[in-house]
Amino acid sequence: MAILLRITAIQTLAGVAPCRKAGAMVQHVQTSSPSPPGSRPGTRRAWVVAAVAGAAIVAAGAFTTVPGLLISPLHQQYAWDRGHIALAASVNMIFFGFTAPFAAALMERAGIRRVAAGALLLIAAGALLTSVMAAPWQLVVYWGVLIGLGSGCLTMTFAAMITGRWFVRRRGLVTGVLSASSHLGQLVFLPLLAWSVDRFGWRPSVVTLALAALAVSAVVALLLRDHPADVGVPPYGGERVVARPAPATGAACRTVTVLIDAARTGTFWLLAGMFVICGATTNGIMWSNWVPVAHEHGMHATAAASMLSLIGVFSALGAAVSGWLTDRFDPRHLLACFFTVRALTLLALPMVLSATVQPSLVVFAVVYGLVDVATVPPVIALAQRRYGDDGPIVFGWANSAHQLGAGAAAFLGATARDLFGTYDAVWAVLSATCVVAALTALTVRMSRG
Repeated sequence: MAILLRITAIQTLAGVAPCRKAGAMVQHVQTSSPSPPGSRPGTRRAWVVAAVAGAAIVAAGAFTTVPGLLISPLHQQYAWDRGHIALAASVNMIFFGFTAPFAAALMERAGIRRVAAGALLLIAAGALLTSVMAAPWQLVVYWGVLIGLGSGCLTMTFAAMITGRWFVRRRGLVTGVLSASSHLGQLVFLPLLAWSVDRFGWRPSVVTLALAALAVSAVVALLLRDHPADVGVPPYGGERVVARPAPATGAACRTVTVLIDAARTGTFWLLAGMFVICGATTNGIMWSNWVPVAHEHGMHATAAASMLSLIGVFSALGAAVSGWLTDRFDPRHLLACFFTVRALTLLALPMVLSATVQPSLVVFAVVYGLVDVATVPPVIALAQRRYGDDGPIVFGWANSAHQLGAGAAAFLGATARDLFGTYDAVWAVLSATCVVAALTALTVRMSRG
């Protein structure tokens, strides 16, 4: 069944006052007009916009895993403390997580195209400045703050806004594909980036990524549009052209207000809690601890990185399939299923790790990858069903909780390894939390009111 109510001629999101009080809001009533001659609901323009948005997400995502590749080269070249270098990655993760909800409100105020193109320019600037840095604090500012802010604007919240405006039908599918784009940039290109750093050094690789971000920024400026009305077409699957909403004001204030209103509902805390667990059991533990875990079992770093990339490939596939399923089934049941499967894979991981890549480890990578990002489309669907036009901002705050869980798992996982001498306890605890998340998903309220 469809994951959202059909979009009609009213979008309340555009008419919110600069700082609304306790749910009070001013709605901007819009009118709709028949589709112009020759324009049909199945217009291809929506797919062009989705493809450009996907390219922007891939470009931003490619910068996420680069700090892990820079630690050794920077330590060797500058003799900087590894902790100082890793601090840039931590700051990046914090800004990445807490930028998303404000970016959603800013996109409503200034426009999706302007914010997306500007975010890519900010990412490119941070990377180019990193190539000429001379002190650890500059790495924190350039890579941690600038790239963290830019990449935080191009997260799944950005994907939710694109699908919410441009698609009535296939919304879950497109959300899944765009969510997959994030992991494509983060993991699939990891071996290529590692090879580039080894062969050409870290600086040419960073500059190349910056130039790629600049190129995608130009494509976004040329082809991305904020709303179907900008080009006189209905959203995909819609029957009529929907008037573009008036620019919203008070973006930052509205973002905080939406959080305050949502925090008064139990649904928000259930979604945020599930995403804390989601972040802890995916990128939180895997990005920072996967290679050490594999190395403990005698596996070479190159093989470990390849397995991580394999997880990324199937994460992309799983996200797309999850979006398709979200269009047809109850998102709560899908989340319960995904978290249960993840719990089983994490519990089995210590039994399949070895010095070489065995078929059992490949099976783990495939199954774990399929449910890695699969939780995103159902959570977006639940946020939009429960909170309506505030859904993308609410999801942005839930995504911030995801990053908090990821950061906690990255630190606590390594700490547990130091205390117990093995990661086995980590996998058991994370598996148990996934079971909690699966049960929590079944209690989420979907309807508004």
